[in-house]
Amino acid sequence: MSRREKCYSGIGGQAVLEGIMMKNKEKYAIAVKKPDGEIVVELENYQGVLHGSKLKQIPFFRGVFNFIDSLILGMRCLNFSASFYEEDPLLEKASEGEEKKAPSSKKGEKLLTGVVTVLSFFLAIGIFMLLPYYLSQFVQKKFSFQNNSVLALLEGVLRIVIFVIYICLISLMKDIRRMYQYHGAEHKCINCLEKGRPLTVRNVMRSSRLHKRCGTSFIFFVMLVSIVLFFFIQVENPLGRVLLRLALLPVIAGISYEIIRLAGRSSSILLGILSAPGMLLQRLTTKEPDREMAKVAIAAVDAVFDWRKFLEENFDYSGEDLVREDEV
Repeated sequence: MSRREKCYSGIGGQAVLEGIMMKNKEKYAIAVKKPDGEIVVELENYQGVLHGSKLKQIPFFRGVFNFIDSLILGMRCLNFSASFYEEDPLLEKASEGEEKKAPSSKKGEKLLTGVVTVLSFFLAIGIFMLLPYYLSQFVQKKFSFQNNSVLALLEGVLRIVIFVIYICLISLMKDIRRMYQYHGAEHKCINCLEKGRPLTVRNVMRSSRLHKRCGTSFIFFVMLVSIVLFFFIQVENPLGRVLLRLALLPVIAGISYEIIRLAGRSSSILLGILSAPGMLLQRLTTKEPDREMAKVAIAAVDAVFDWRKFLEENFDYSGEDLVREDEV
């Protein structure tokens, strides 16, 4: 039997500070490389908002809730990874004494995570949704043109430009560049499995660092869908335009999620063309990882996903094949 070229795995992930989070259904694992080189893996469950609700199964609605879940879980994972780099060896005794206060401190951390998530969300809306709108209004007044369709296109172009500038600026930070490398390792791991290759460091390193289901591609589709919607749905009142952009955010997120979900499961030429700009943007948000980063990504996958069973069921591997590959 010939092996398939590609198979959807269902796992996704996120880069964190010196580590990677991998999620499979309700299970997620965070693998972090500590300052001493040890790889620590934390395995948890996350059911998400409105767990069990049928709304999370309805197309377009599910995208909104998945987006909210990704924000909450992402911030939680970043906080966990950052905790390893906040530790001071001289304060070990003090931290041991604080262990008794763990329940209250955990509540405080959850509250802080929620506040930071909400603030980050509104900051992102301000920078990537409202700022392009006001800049386009400024350009309209400066050059005195009244074509609303051109204005909508200009706003969309400005939104993309601001996003690219933002990515380039934060990539100048050392920690962000390393996070981009871990982002690349995350993609390489998923591509390695979905291409039917056993999860070894060698196979991971030779896999692509670009993936259709990446959050960067999702953001690109958000910008693309917003251009289309704001082009066809227009109001004359300035305040109404701002409120319209805020009101349509869940619609934009829902449509974008369905597109990227379909793109990740399909080899359609049309979806490949639509995904190309997002894949191009990923060249900015991912960097080539080193072998140690690949090991961290593998540790995260191992904790939440039986990849050997996946390869046996979908790519005609035998157990003996996988044992031989593990030795490479």
